[in-house]
Amino acid sequence: MKINEILKSKGLIARGYRKQGKITVIETSDGKYIYKEGQLNPQILNYLKSRSFDYLPFFLNNPNDPYQLENYIDSLDIPKEQKILDLVRLVGLLHSKTTHYKEIDLDYYEKIYEDLDNNLNYLYLYYTDLITLIETKVYMSPSEQLLARNISKIYDTISSTKQKLDKWHTNIKEKRKERRVVLHNNLKLDHFLESDIPYLISWDKSKIGSPVFDLYKLYQNHALDFDFETVLNEYENQYPLKKDEKELLFILISLPDLINFQNTEYQNCKEISKMIDKIYKTENLISPKESKDRAKQ
Repeated sequence: MKINEILKSKGLIARGYRKQGKITVIETSDGKYIYKEGQLNPQILNYLKSRSFDYLPFFLNNPNDPYQLENYIDSLDIPKEQKILDLVRLVGLLHSKTTHYKEIDLDYYEKIYEDLDNNLNYLYLYYTDLITLIETKVYMSPSEQLLARNISKIYDTISSTKQKLDKWHTNIKEKRKERRVVLHNNLKLDHFLESDIPYLISWDKSKIGSPVFDLYKLYQNHALDFDFETVLNEYENQYPLKKDEKELLFILISLPDLINFQNTEYQNCKEISKMIDKIYKTENLISPKESKDRAKQ
């Protein structure tokens, strides 16, 4: 169905269109609307409604439709440092309102462990093969030199993350319940709007799962943009993480990124520098918190 036909079925008449990334902003006789391809999850939307979580756009379409038509939200221009804190407060509220516990079988945590362990093994082998190839060269490119200078830090990170994973697995493997929430599952500043009330937008990837994964996605998108100790503390003021959840979060954010060397030399250098900066920043975030948790024990 074409956009004009959709609008007509809603009693709207388009006066103009503006493409903005994956969305289309539509000027109509009744105000602005957003059109986007992709189906929403009706179960998630109904659950949010039942839990009185009202901080999402008003959708004019049926949740089963293969598109989204929603009201346009004028967002206030506020400093990004304030915006990230407002975002995690709202995410904490989302998780708080949708918390429930699910019985799990023996294979559930075993699969998470095996997936992460395989990921770490793959990263080790990948960087071992890569650095072996690089060291055979008489002249290294700037990006290759940058990786070679930092390869020991990458190995140390893989090793220490592996130790954390084994410890987490030992402590968690007998657990039979998991705390679950509605996950937005695509958290970034672009998906948070400040208006008369705060709004989370872009719910295409929403699902049910551990609260850890929303924080992991947010960290992946903005690790180098903010002081995440402040961000995490703000979130936990609203919704404290359990010990095993925090351990899993720290494991996930510690995984080194995969650099494929298929970009331009400038881009390769940039990506390696970002990865190394992220490794050090993550280490500085995790170490004090782990020391504090050990002191409490």
